[in-house]
Amino acid sequence: MRDLIRGLLRCIAAFGLAVSLGAAAQQIITLHGAVQFNDDHAFNRALVRFQELTARYYGKPINFVLHKNSELGLEKDYFAYMNQGISVDYGIVSPAHMSTFSKAAPFIDAPFLFRDLDHWNKVLDADTLKPIADEVAAKGDVMLIGFAGGGTRNIFANKPVRNLAEMKGLKVRVQGAPIWSKTFAAVGMSPTVIAYDEIYNAIQNSVIQAGENEAAGVEAMKFYEVGPNLNMTQHAITIRPICFSGKTFKKLPPDLQAAVLKAGKEAGIYGRQVESSEDQKKLEAMQAAGRLKMIPFADRAEMKKLADPVMADYAKEIGADAIYKEINSM
Repeated sequence: MRDLIRGLLRCIAAFGLAVSLGAAAQQIITLHGAVQFNDDHAFNRALVRFQELTARYYGKPINFVLHKNSELGLEKDYFAYMNQGISVDYGIVSPAHMSTFSKAAPFIDAPFLFRDLDHWNKVLDADTLKPIADEVAAKGDVMLIGFAGGGTRNIFANKPVRNLAEMKGLKVRVQGAPIWSKTFAAVGMSPTVIAYDEIYNAIQNSVIQAGENEAAGVEAMKFYEVGPNLNMTQHAITIRPICFSGKTFKKLPPDLQAAVLKAGKEAGIYGRQVESSEDQKKLEAMQAAGRLKMIPFADRAEMKKLADPVMADYAKEIGADAIYKEINSM
């Protein structure tokens, strides 16, 4: 009798374990993303496309939660979270925020690196940036699964800046990566690093006179209210990697990993098309609405000449000289 009872108990325990494992197998995976902007911004739209494509290629139930409007902080916070494997699984992050793990990363977004959009697209399509993506993955445990961006950056300021003479001494906010301070100082400006969400108040309170951004950022952050003069320096074309936490990726089933990689690459291309095609239209719309005035800048070529030696020295210093030569040769 005792043996019979023991046998029944073993059967019940085994059945309970099977039910428990079955429930765990059916549990739907949830991934959390983060973006600083609202629904209309190109970054948000690229991440939404990433979600849609991932779900399509995975072909199984999956949940996405996209935290918008800086709900989880700024891009530098997203990268730290992805590195640690907490809070954020995917997001779009400026390369400037990857410098802790890869000195070369901010270089892919540096001033005067690309001649024009055609040159920029060729560099990205040729997979030229793979060595940097590999370094970020190895040292930061964050994967660069796609490349969005495509906005042309100009300087917005509380005064017109038409040439190098008027640019001299301009107090301008730059990104935290050293290459930005070095190049802007080389052309005669007075660069300072300030958090992105503090730029508006810093100009309003005369701490600085200017910042630099692409059209989507100027519009979303309403920088035109404190810096209505958009000085058309066209000093950079953005690259904004779609990032995915390495720690999260390792926990995913192989078929979802494959879907994430495929979707990331395609969503990056989509994001580039969206932002690069809408950039000038946004500027013209803001000017037509009286929000800003586009100021022609006469000395862009001279500005680039002053920045080029700094770029070359910095590329050598961080071990990116081979990539820099390859980009210039395209």
